[in-house]
Amino acid sequence: MNLGPIHHVALWASDLEKAKDFYVRKLGFALLRETARPDKGDVKLDLQLEGAELEVFCASGHPPRPSYPEALGLRHLAFAVVDVRETVAQLAAVGIPAEPVRIDPITGRLMTFFFDPDGQPLELHE
Repeated sequence: MNLGPIHHVALWASDLEKAKDFYVRKLGFALLRETARPDKGDVKLDLQLEGAELEVFCASGHPPRPSYPEALGLRHLAFAVVDVRETVAQLAAVGIPAEPVRIDPITGRLMTFFFDPDGQPLELHE
């Protein structure tokens, strides 16, 4: 099998402006394209960070993410960071709260979670 690295991950978002504010303005993703797709009734944002792409589709009518108990499918996105505590402070400075920093019992490294405007879990991991 000749699989390369993951090309992109795709998420649904309920509010276009909230998604752009969160992912582009606060987290620093580059906005590659914003495409209205009237035939599908949505708008697609193509975002990029450190070579990885994130597609964010925005439309109304989707049910909220069930988190407890978690539904099958994408569980979370994880970002590699050099210093979890420093990144948590940077998130707090732009109004994004995070869970308490803890040690991953498997890797022994620091990690924590924060959430996008629709409740999608995002992880920071050293």
